[in-house]
Amino acid sequence: MGSRPPSLLLLLTSLLFIWDTVRGESSYIIDTVGLKILPESKVQSGTKVTIRCQVSVSFSNISHLEHLFKFLRDDVQIHTANTTEDSVDYEINPARVADSGNYGCLVLVKNKRKASNIKRLDVTGLQTPILHLNNSTPYESEEFKVTCSAPEEKGSLIFNFYQTFRDGQPQWIKQLRSTNNVLETTLTLRHIGDCFLSCDYEINVIAGTSRSNSSNGIQVKVKELNITPNMTIISNDIYEPDVVEVVCNVRVPLENIEIFLIKDRTVLKRATGKALIHRFVSKATDSGELVCKAEWRNVQKENYKTLTVKEVFSKPQLTLEPVDLFEGDTFRLNCSVKFFVPGMIDPNTFKYTFYKDGAELTSASTYATVANPEHNGNYFCKAEGIRHSSALYKDSQTILVKAKVPVSNPVLSVVGGEMFLGKSFRLICHSHTGTFPIKYTLFGPNGLILNREVSRSEERAIFDVPSITKTSDLNKFLCHARNNPRSPPKIALGQQILKSTSIIEPVSKPKLTVLPGMDVTEGQTINLVCSVQTGSHPINFTWYHQESPRALASLSTNKLKESHSIYNASGKHVGNYYCASTNPANEIKRSDFVTIGVKIAGWKKALIIVFCILLLLTLALVIALKTRLLRFTRKRTGNLSVKSASTKPERLSLTQAEVIDVANATPSMMGKSVWSDHVSGSESDDQNSSILPEKSEPQYTEVQIRDADPTNAPVKQGTDTVYTEVRNVQQGVPEVADG
Repeated sequence: MGSRPPSLLLLLTSLLFIWDTVRGESSYIIDTVGLKILPESKVQSGTKVTIRCQVSVSFSNISHLEHLFKFLRDDVQIHTANTTEDSVDYEINPARVADSGNYGCLVLVKNKRKASNIKRLDVTGLQTPILHLNNSTPYESEEFKVTCSAPEEKGSLIFNFYQTFRDGQPQWIKQLRSTNNVLETTLTLRHIGDCFLSCDYEINVIAGTSRSNSSNGIQVKVKELNITPNMTIISNDIYEPDVVEVVCNVRVPLENIEIFLIKDRTVLKRATGKALIHRFVSKATDSGELVCKAEWRNVQKENYKTLTVKEVFSKPQLTLEPVDLFEGDTFRLNCSVKFFVPGMIDPNTFKYTFYKDGAELTSASTYATVANPEHNGNYFCKAEGIRHSSALYKDSQTILVKAKVPVSNPVLSVVGGEMFLGKSFRLICHSHTGTFPIKYTLFGPNGLILNREVSRSEERAIFDVPSITKTSDLNKFLCHARNNPRSPPKIALGQQILKSTSIIEPVSKPKLTVLPGMDVTEGQTINLVCSVQTGSHPINFTWYHQESPRALASLSTNKLKESHSIYNASGKHVGNYYCASTNPANEIKRSDFVTIGVKIAGWKKALIIVFCILLLLTLALVIALKTRLLRFTRKRTGNLSVKSASTKPERLSLTQAEVIDVANATPSMMGKSVWSDHVSGSESDDQNSSILPEKSEPQYTEVQIRDADPTNAPVKQGTDTVYTEVRNVQQGVPEVADG
């Protein structure tokens, strides 16, 4: 067996693996992922550091399982490896401070992944930087190159440069960021003398900023560059138009040196080399400070001199008359020289020329014309004088001539185009043309005077005017517009308001008239006429009945009166009525109350009279029938029965009517006592009784009077005692007399 060839053994192994694969499904799981930092997590700069990532995977039916390792620093991928091994190393040799950070490892197996724990690596110690100069003896303000480097460091570095004087602290000069470990830049030193230059650098890591030690110090000697120019102005007492010469020179011979002559930040001349010479014919405007400036590379030195050029004659003065100029006015321009030096120039030789917008107008000391838009423009004059056969020219100041536009006739109108009599309103007085400011004055009734001044085109002269009661008062308004105090004002009359304004007159108090009258008969038609004396159309009339919560009627008309009819008047129409009127002035006016009465109709009156007559007749008939019935009853009950009074008095019950009848039947016996010997209770007893003696002694009895009919005889009720004398006559009928 030991002599079998290796190829045969490999074949057998492959077949065995294929057999295992066919026999079952493949499966795997990542158990753990570990990370180690070797030799340790905190090392000195320059140490070799190994970052080891190790994975443990459980699987079945899989051969040559590959692992993808990813190394991360501060969540940024820095290295990858794809292998079947279960461990991979990432070496950092040598490790620098820039390698400090949080490291991690991520392992991917097919479609599964697992990450290790995060571990921190701290690398301490920075390399001391190295400083190089290309010139250690520069001139003041001369640029020279410096280089600061840290060859062994990694990453982006921030370099700082310092200047140190003898017996002093380092002074920071400059800071720049570099993408690598070296930086080259330029420095400029202005302090003359010896100093030392040095540099250091900073690096930013997760833990913070680390700063290196200072580099080697290099001594620098800054030399003075004496290129300050000398400036000379030839001619001491200078009058225009003398020739002036200005000379600027530099004593140090340097290549590529430039010299400039400057006045009021304007370069008059430039030259290269040791000297600059500038000659010019002087003018008074050349007076001022001259600057001579020398420049070599980026070094500049300068010198100053004051140049004074005296005037032979002054600058001409241009005047305008009148200053407040309006179109149509004649204006005059005068050009004159106010000052000249006697003996140096003859004033008779002065010549004047006028210019408008740069074009020559005329040669004279005065220019006059009529103001209009064509003559508006910029005017100036030029004065010419002769000295030493040399002509001198001086320009005056420029005057803008722009004639003002006279104000046009104003227009007077009401704001909104509508006004109401009896209410305050606003008037506008406006001129369509005219140069601002324009002063407007409004005159009105009752001595009204109001003023407004308009200074901008968007403004308007608006006047708050008190109310007027008559349209004719508008004719009393007057507006003056003026922008030229030398001219009369332009006038607007009040008649303009009538043409352009809708004048609304409120309605007067309405009057309510009732036709045919305030007392009407049922069934008649009532006409309620509401009228006003004045008011603008349309007018709205409304009628009201005080007893009704709603209006009876309302209508709009162009007439001063309208009516509302109430047909078939009846009792419900009785009461107080009034009407109200209004118009576009929105003022509601009410009339006085009018009281309307409704009388009963004639046929109803006749019917009532007939009914009353019939009622009276009926009552009379009833009374008559009742009376006859009572008499009939009395006749039947007239015979009274007289009983014996031997034992005791007996009560005789008679109605009051019966007593009255008896009294009426025997008037001769009123005032006497009626004596009754005996009253029999019934007619049969009288027939059987014997005739009483004539001289029988009278007997007294108590009589109760009863009402025969309570409705017809409402007399005092109760029992009254009446003494009645009852006498027996021959036939047995008693004779009764009232007591």
